[in-house]
Amino acid sequence: MKFFLAMNPPTVTAQMHKVTVRQGKPAFYDTVQLKKARAQFMAALKPEAPAEPLEGPVLLSVMWAFPTKTHKEDEFRITRPDTDNLQKLFKDCMTKAGFWLDDAQVCVEIVTKRWTRKCPGLLVVVEKL
Repeated sequence: MKFFLAMNPPTVTAQMHKVTVRQGKPAFYDTVQLKKARAQFMAALKPEAPAEPLEGPVLLSVMWAFPTKTHKEDEFRITRPDTDNLQKLFKDCMTKAGFWLDDAQVCVEIVTKRWTRKCPGLLVVVEKL
């Protein structure tokens, strides 16, 4: 399956948890920005999810297209966040949306970050291997 999620891709990552101490123990929680990014992904992914989660090994390819006014069209984005940090939250949301049973099924992963002046968003390809 192949689809495009037209959006300004969130740059908040799953690693942006905050920590507090409750009864002498650390407790992690999500920031407002992280909750907002998760909700944005879930709203965009739900309509694209398959009727049944994929089983077995999966290929996932995602091209992150970030809006720009100063960079050339399709120029690679070499600034933060890192691709692995971007993917973590996105794959967690894909799991929750029902694309597969567990994101550990993703055995092949292709990720690119680019700048765009035309249409920001995520171009996603999911294939059963």
